[in-house]
Amino acid sequence: MLAVWVEQLLGFASGALKVIRHDERYPTLMAWARKEGPTLLGGNLAMAQALAPELWSQTPLVRLGFAAESLARPGRNEPCWCDSGRKTKQCCGAVRLPGPVPGHLMWMLSLREWKGDTLRAALESGRAPAQALLEAGLIAAETGQRGRAQQILESLFERGDWSRLPEQAEPAFEILLDLYQERGFHRKREALLDAVLEHGPLFLRGVALERLCLMHLDADDLDSARGAFVRAQQALPDSPTLAYIEAMLLLHEGHEAEAAERARFWFRRLARQGELDPDQLQFLADLAENPGATLADQLLNAEEDLAEPMASLQALLEALPTAPRIAVTRSAEGRLEYHQSEREAALLAAWRDHFPAEAAGDAALGLEGDPWPVAGEWLGELCAHPEWLDAPAVVEGLTLALTTRFGSLPWMAPSLFVPLAERLERWLEQVAAEGPGTLAWDDADNAQLLRAGLALVVGMERGARQRSRQLAERLLALDDQDSLGLRELVLDQLLRDGRDREALAVSQPPEGEALGEAALGLLLGRTLALVRLERLGEALEALEEARRHNAHAVAMLCDDQPRPVPAAGGDGVAEPGSRAEAWQYRTLMRDQWRATPGALAWLQAQLPA
Repeated sequence: MLAVWVEQLLGFASGALKVIRHDERYPTLMAWARKEGPTLLGGNLAMAQALAPELWSQTPLVRLGFAAESLARPGRNEPCWCDSGRKTKQCCGAVRLPGPVPGHLMWMLSLREWKGDTLRAALESGRAPAQALLEAGLIAAETGQRGRAQQILESLFERGDWSRLPEQAEPAFEILLDLYQERGFHRKREALLDAVLEHGPLFLRGVALERLCLMHLDADDLDSARGAFVRAQQALPDSPTLAYIEAMLLLHEGHEAEAAERARFWFRRLARQGELDPDQLQFLADLAENPGATLADQLLNAEEDLAEPMASLQALLEALPTAPRIAVTRSAEGRLEYHQSEREAALLAAWRDHFPAEAAGDAALGLEGDPWPVAGEWLGELCAHPEWLDAPAVVEGLTLALTTRFGSLPWMAPSLFVPLAERLERWLEQVAAEGPGTLAWDDADNAQLLRAGLALVVGMERGARQRSRQLAERLLALDDQDSLGLRELVLDQLLRDGRDREALAVSQPPEGEALGEAALGLLLGRTLALVRLERLGEALEALEEARRHNAHAVAMLCDDQPRPVPAAGGDGVAEPGSRAEAWQYRTLMRDQWRATPGALAWLQAQLPA
């Protein structure tokens, strides 16, 4: 019965609103209510007459600056407000509505209809009830009206009176953050997060901190992510989302065993409280059993179109046979060369009939074209033709595609990248077996092996760090020209492993070679290694050289809460010497400086007064 009433109420209110907007006069509404209103309420004239004054009294009128022209509710023996001429007790006062009439209904419906300047003026009036803003914004978002949803929800959160937010404000807050992300309004997103963290209610501060932690993880800023997680834990100590976030954070930091241990802690704690539904408890139990596999399954199952094809790919990679031999020769100059065979060329041609992208020219990483909108097709064909992976060029294309989509997620490494790395490593062993020599990018078809190797190093860096480091060192040994820019990556991994003397050696390029684009990382990596080895005089010399390259880096590294500085070009590549370059180094390596006793204090002491 209540569902029927809600449907009738919405239909009647929508019809009444159209009539009101025609001239915004009460008699016009009552004439409509008596003539046409009953058809929307099952033929009930008395209910139509009783409902019309209720809706009129809450309707915002443009001619009054969006105020309502509320009617005074009459006493039982006074003339009825529907202008029937009878006493209220004998007219509308005798009508019992089947359910309540929300006091914000006509505002909500108006916000759904107004456009352009009228909508803007209505929001700026500050008269819209918070619940009306919330519901109208959520409906706009659900129906794909992203601009309208953003405009309305912004008005909800810009009021300054956080205590009057509706209880359902949490999903609206997350939707607005998502809209800012999707539409590129990154400064607005940061401003909203800052406002909530400073002034918002406790439940929204916890959500903001959780979202901030995820944003830092997406940006590979583990130091800031850890700080946001700690603050979130203090604000919402019993939030089940924290178990999920902490598992992700620990996996990003390379602590898989600790991730499982913490997931078991969360499961025991939240299970005792008895407030979670069975699905949430099962997720925590799975997380405790195998954090990486659980997060991987959750990611794939969240994308219906990809779930089945990706599961098939994982099964294929798990059962992949040993890679066949490839043709490797030595040139007259003593350089090592891989040459694609006729069979491998035929396999590549068959793959390219379905895979709508190619490696981006001379770029070390990147694809020309986006293969993921049609991933179901090419993944299905690949699983039907596993022999395609006998061609290094096919492995190259697949690894590039997987890295662009899953390379920042450590829990995807074991099932996707490690099996492909085993295949590539067999081919690199064949190259190394030819004896000393350089596997140069520009020679023969070497770029196929080198580009696939770089993609695998990046893909395994978080989730299979030891394997990633070994592959990077092998590639660097074969390609002493470092055409892939792996020297900085190997240096970072050696520092993380505490192999400081080896890190110091790697930080020095071969004699006569320039530091190149990785100069800042190499110089500050050399500085950190020297600080750890207590060779502070040499560390100071390396630091001064780093300062000459980038004057912002040391201050950025020492700052506990610097503002993010994105790369200006939008392609993620920062200009040498820029604040963006300093920010990128900080996000990648500040955790290592902080984990080294006394390192940040020593660095701080080198800053000008």
